[in-house]
Amino acid sequence: MAGMTQHFDICIRGGGIVGHTLALLLARDRLRVGLVARAPNAQTPAGPDVRAYAINAKSQALLASVRCWPDALHATPVTDMRVLGDDGGEVNFSALDLAVPALTWIVDVPALEAQLADAVRFQPQIELLDSPQAATLTVVCEGKASRTREEFGVEFAVSRYPQHAIAARLNCELPHAQTARQWFTPGEILAFLPMQGEHGHEVGIVWSVRENRAQGVLDASEEDFCTELEQISLGTLGHLSLSSPRGAWPLQSAQASRWVGTSHGRAWALAGDAAHNVHPLAGQGLNLGLGDVAELATVLHRREYWRSVNDTRLLRRYERARRTEVTATGLAMDGLQQLFYRDGSAWQALRNWGMKGFEHSGVTKDWAARYAMGL
Repeated sequence: MAGMTQHFDICIRGGGIVGHTLALLLARDRLRVGLVARAPNAQTPAGPDVRAYAINAKSQALLASVRCWPDALHATPVTDMRVLGDDGGEVNFSALDLAVPALTWIVDVPALEAQLADAVRFQPQIELLDSPQAATLTVVCEGKASRTREEFGVEFAVSRYPQHAIAARLNCELPHAQTARQWFTPGEILAFLPMQGEHGHEVGIVWSVRENRAQGVLDASEEDFCTELEQISLGTLGHLSLSSPRGAWPLQSAQASRWVGTSHGRAWALAGDAAHNVHPLAGQGLNLGLGDVAELATVLHRREYWRSVNDTRLLRRYERARRTEVTATGLAMDGLQQLFYRDGSAWQALRNWGMKGFEHSGVTKDWAARYAMGL
């Protein structure tokens, strides 16, 4: 029916964390929002969702503003961070030194998704949809494999890394002490992310392994898998045991050629992984996506009274504001990945020398830490 074509001010395609957060932000402005969402906590053939995300202070404040910050068991504050190189390099960060409550928070993804889904269900301005509907503006939050992005004819320039990320949960003999740890080994990166609260004995791992090794790591027995992790982590948390299945995915950096535009006379915008991907070594992927929706919601909220939400000039403000930060972060992550992936004693000496210099750089180190926190 013709009367139904403008039923929604905004249709959000993609119901992950980014899409749900955007819907809640827009609903506060009394905009009529349609959300094409998948069910939260969906079980995949590989088993439960084992993802854990590092949420910086800016993203934490955003999620708290829509009353979707998880409880203390599912959002563990990180007070210390230790990064170890492959030849004596070391960098340490402390929340106490920076006078902040936490460097970041490690959030259990299923818990956060469930909380966002509950909030959306009780928001009368948001309607859950089984399929996309006509709207004044369509926002695509479908992730890196977005089909809508392809339908809109947007080029997505992808650079694949010769690495796969492996994720799992581990039970640790010793408590994690709210410390995030990262070890760089030749061509690979292992991160331990503290979970289950301040006194927890569980960590989420994100292990970037060489592509030709990934399947072997996935197929290894639980005992062999944990033994290798104990060796790389230098026994820091004692005996380790798997508490979840292992998941894996290929790593890439990517950015869309356009973040906003029109298709068949209707306006659209991209956000989150549909617009950009970065290497997970600094845990900034979701923070960038939440930065997108915060900026888009702000731009729409502050629009001149005569502008509609599909105004091209308005949408370009959003694109300009976000592309700069995302490009800078992507280049930094790519440079670090390249530096630590390269073989050879000269590269090894260079990166560890750089880590030692950065550790004692004072103001530069503090600035980098606050930038990562979104402050």
